[in-house]
Amino acid sequence: MIFETQRLLIREFTTTDSECFFDMMGNPNVMNPIPLKTLTKLESDAVLEKFTPPQTEDLEKRVWAVIEKKTFEFIGLCAFLKNDDNENEIGYRLREKFWGNGYGIETAKGLLDYCFSTLKMLKITADVNTSNVNSVKILSKFMTPVKEFFNKKDNCTDRRYQITRENYLN
Repeated sequence: MIFETQRLLIREFTTTDSECFFDMMGNPNVMNPIPLKTLTKLESDAVLEKFTPPQTEDLEKRVWAVIEKKTFEFIGLCAFLKNDDNENEIGYRLREKFWGNGYGIETAKGLLDYCFSTLKMLKITADVNTSNVNSVKILSKFMTPVKEFFNKKDNCTDRRYQITRENYLN
């Protein structure tokens, strides 16, 4: 286990996550707001394989499974990585059937706690497609918007949020 929150366990991926991972990665309601294309089962399994230990030794990017404690069901993923400006960034994605339960907020807060308390990071960012209203709401609870920009790769307008360790822990 990497860390846990009140209702969630964050752990390494396993190959047994394959069906639920595809349920998320193949769902246009999940992927379109990011925006990313939906994946076929074969593509989803290939991505899952990259996230399953041993992950590369690249400590700049870590992607983990989010598990509901009550049922031990895979509900999504969370990650820390580097943005285009080489700043620490968090990310998360949840299966549609788990939306509306506060798990996105809990995952984001758990990531911030982990990054600031365990990894001792000084600043965390998060980029979000401005039309992804659910993610915008989640990030707005913890972080401050600092800029908007056109993301050529994803062909959308992104907003960057950030928070410093000092502001988060106070």
